[in-house]
Amino acid sequence: MSIAVDNIKGVLELLDENLSKLGFEKKTGLEVQENGAYATFSGEKGALKLKYENEIAAVYFAEEETALEEGGKKLVATLLPENGDSRDVKYVANEIADCLNERFAKKAAVKKNGTTKAPQTVSKTAVKNGSYYDANTLASKLCLVFPELRDLYKQNIAEYGEFLSEKFFTEYGTEKVISAIKQNNPQTMKKLFQILNEIYEDGTNDTQSLIAVTILGELNNDQILLARCVDYMSETLAPPVIEVNRYLASAAGKRAKKKLLNPPVYKPKKKKKPGLLAQMMAGGGGVTPPM
Repeated sequence: MSIAVDNIKGVLELLDENLSKLGFEKKTGLEVQENGAYATFSGEKGALKLKYENEIAAVYFAEEETALEEGGKKLVATLLPENGDSRDVKYVANEIADCLNERFAKKAAVKKNGTTKAPQTVSKTAVKNGSYYDANTLASKLCLVFPELRDLYKQNIAEYGEFLSEKFFTEYGTEKVISAIKQNNPQTMKKLFQILNEIYEDGTNDTQSLIAVTILGELNNDQILLARCVDYMSETLAPPVIEVNRYLASAAGKRAKKKLLNPPVYKPKKKKKPGLLAQMMAGGGGVTPPM
């Protein structure tokens, strides 16, 4: 917990000047609890609470300080890994600062020409309450592992007015993930698959397909790379990833992949068919890790 506490302290230090400019002053220092930590701020615009729990740093707002005791309105929530480093701390501080500036600073001071606000990510709490992780949350969390993707992620949203996940991953994200697997740095692999395992477990069908097919399908059935991944993949993620790679390496899979790279002229669909991942998993049969 000591590293986590140091990290949230680092976030507070980076936010201190920004909060002061927005008219919020510290009411309490960082209060460390058994399962997390929090700090509160107050000003003419209302009261804020920065709360860190279950690797999520979130900011809550209420017009009255007493209302924060009941929770308040969540303004932003972002992943801060328990064993995160200085890059994670800076990323989280920037995400929170962007949100607070947009809400509380004068519009002329924070407006960015042509910039579209990033979609809200799905938190662990929301998932526990029945929501599912989406592709946007996957991309946002992977920016913690690969900070160089952050500007490309924002550029994708700004250019299209929404997050286009397939375009982002086929052009940038997948390459970073595959490169990291080839480098096989234990710390990076652990952080990477912690995210992939978690989001695949509780992700939407499209997000699961994104992980198993669009991203890890690009391992191209390389048995050495797959073996590395098996050491980090969960029991839920490993079977479909292995099956996808086997299929894409087959003659039928190669034809399917070629069609994806060279799509035919669009024709209206008469009947919706299950996706590639769903078709393969519906085929049944056990899947064993590569030796």
